[in-house]
Amino acid sequence: MANAVQLLIGAGGIYGAFIYYGVLQEGIYNYVGKDGSKFNFTLFLLLLECSANVLVGLVGYLVTGGTKGLPQDMFALTGGTQIAAKFLTNAAMATGVSFPTQALAKSGKMIPVMIGGLVLGGRKYSMREYLQVAAIVGGTAIFNLAKGKGGGKSSSALGFLCLVGSLVCDGITGGCQDGLKEKARKKGLKAKPYDMMLWTNFYMMLYMLVASILTGEFFTGYSWTMANPSVLKDILYFSACSAVGQSFIFFVVSVFDPLVCTTITTTRKIGSVLSSILIYGHSMSMQRWFGVALAVVGILGELESKLFNSKSKKLPHAHPKPIHAA
Repeated sequence: MANAVQLLIGAGGIYGAFIYYGVLQEGIYNYVGKDGSKFNFTLFLLLLECSANVLVGLVGYLVTGGTKGLPQDMFALTGGTQIAAKFLTNAAMATGVSFPTQALAKSGKMIPVMIGGLVLGGRKYSMREYLQVAAIVGGTAIFNLAKGKGGGKSSSALGFLCLVGSLVCDGITGGCQDGLKEKARKKGLKAKPYDMMLWTNFYMMLYMLVASILTGEFFTGYSWTMANPSVLKDILYFSACSAVGQSFIFFVVSVFDPLVCTTITTTRKIGSVLSSILIYGHSMSMQRWFGVALAVVGILGELESKLFNSKSKKLPHAHPKPIHAA
């Protein structure tokens, strides 16, 4: 019963925080200021988001007791690839990519992993894995290219290039995180959840601070939001949702298996897409609904594969090998 309540709290927190996060994100990039211009200050937005994550991460770090001596160079590298992925995702939306398109496309994180495995490692994948990726890519393409009822515009080529770059950065991030854990293990250390949250976001914040100052966006973004206080409120809520959502993710990972967290976050993306369609009234034709359905089938198929593989690994062998004392 206690586990069921904890799961309900964790899943509810992740769903609530990140679905609202997506709604706010779309609203921010669609906001038209008093001068008729749209919000286009991604560096400034990410600086505030990362700052909120650092603040919450620091509180968790101090409460749970941080791990000393972790490899900061690897945190700096991981932070760099993660912020590059987030920047490119937001840049895609700034160039006109709709939220449902970017959310569906970002669900295909297996794509760069498979490409890297094929090109660099000579790995082989099953027909099912190819079909799952094809469903996500095909569904996203159909949603984007199909016209909504009464017409509608498709996303820009630049926006799609940003999404491809973001997926590549996601793939690199996974490798960097593995390297971080391995380097820490060699030093006899293991990073706790709030170690990861604090230090990764600290370097992400640092990169955004430097980039926003060098480009002048720190000052132009600040001036624009001060002139449009209603969007400033949304930005603050957006940043808070990011920090709260990450905390719930770490809560679920600490109480349950990481795969439980993967299940929640994966299905949450589907909820975010549907929420965007309902709240912002995206023009939907039968072709677009088919595209969404096809991508969702691919996403759920990939999730089911992970669940099945995890259960298979936990099943005992028919004739287990004897365990010898060291």
